[in-house]
Amino acid sequence: MTAIPPCRRTRRAVLASALCALAVVTGTGLTGCSADDPDAGTNGVGKLPADRIQARAAAAAGSAAAVHLSGNVVSNGRTYRLDMRLKSGGGTGSVTSQGVTFGLLRVGRQLYLKADARFWNNADGKDAGSGKSGAGDKLGGKYVKVPQGDPAYQRFSGFTDKDVLLESLLTLHGALATDGHHEQSGVRTVRVTGGKGTGGTLDVSLEGTPYPLRLARAGDAGTLSFSEWGKDFPLSEPDADETVDYGRQLPAS
Repeated sequence: MTAIPPCRRTRRAVLASALCALAVVTGTGLTGCSADDPDAGTNGVGKLPADRIQARAAAAAGSAAAVHLSGNVVSNGRTYRLDMRLKSGGGTGSVTSQGVTFGLLRVGRQLYLKADARFWNNADGKDAGSGKSGAGDKLGGKYVKVPQGDPAYQRFSGFTDKDVLLESLLTLHGALATDGHHEQSGVRTVRVTGGKGTGGTLDVSLEGTPYPLRLARAGDAGTLSFSEWGKDFPLSEPDADETVDYGRQLPAS
């Protein structure tokens, strides 16, 4: 993410001026039409106080049907790399922690975990070179049903829950303030900070719906990007021949 360069600001100011002139002729009007106004032609949230910008972003996120979330989250001293697509009925994607990647899929209340044989053998305490049969022989490469009473369900289901995850993430700490106009993946944004940045920063789209586009969490607890707001994706139970019902508590990882 970068601040908008002066030359680009100039070009956009010229474009904004032209759009405003057109609006005068047609009588349509545009939010904040002024050649010197960085909010000219935007959705107008950049003119709001910081707390209202954050509230608008949270409301937009909550009402969106789906989202693609990617980046790092630090929790309990462990860093998780997330690449998840989420919607109200569940989510799908991958999580990487300590160099190990595993897939997560939740359809309704049923959570599945998918990993290779080495992952499961390590979790089961089996040495891949010991010659002994481990959990990986049965579970590797399969969608393993996670019992709702299993600790793994509580640990990982939150990564697949759009409402829970966004509510916990889209929170800034400390006094809120705005920190200028920026750009994220070619989209103009307004930045909101908490505690002068120590409580996190949130970039909110100035184009169209004011969705959150980037979050830097407080205390260096990770940075996340949000995209594909409202874009649906397929979500269904895996085929029976790809699924294993372990039937008891999973091996601890």
